[in-house]
Amino acid sequence: MVPLVYYLALAVVMFVLGALGVLIRRNVLVIFMALELMFNAANLAFIAFSRYYQIIDGQLFVFFVMTVAAAEVAVGLALIVAIFRTRNSLDVDVMNTLKG
Repeated sequence: MVPLVYYLALAVVMFVLGALGVLIRRNVLVIFMALELMFNAANLAFIAFSRYYQIIDGQLFVFFVMTVAAAEVAVGLALIVAIFRTRNSLDVDVMNTLKG
């Protein structure tokens, strides 16, 4: 059986990599993938605690997070496509204003 600390360490590493991706990268798609990595890190921590304490609450919460993440992907990708069509770029520095 793998100790809880290993799962939490992996979740922390994944979350830090996602946070660095959001802060450092300039491409909207890479930022979007980094956000998804952060969601998955939180899900891993929920599952690890749920398994360690033998309760199902964490696993149920993961299903809700995955549902919200799927909706976020659908809306986020639609926004990214719309922005790319108007600006012809996915660089964050180019998208400094929100006016059309």
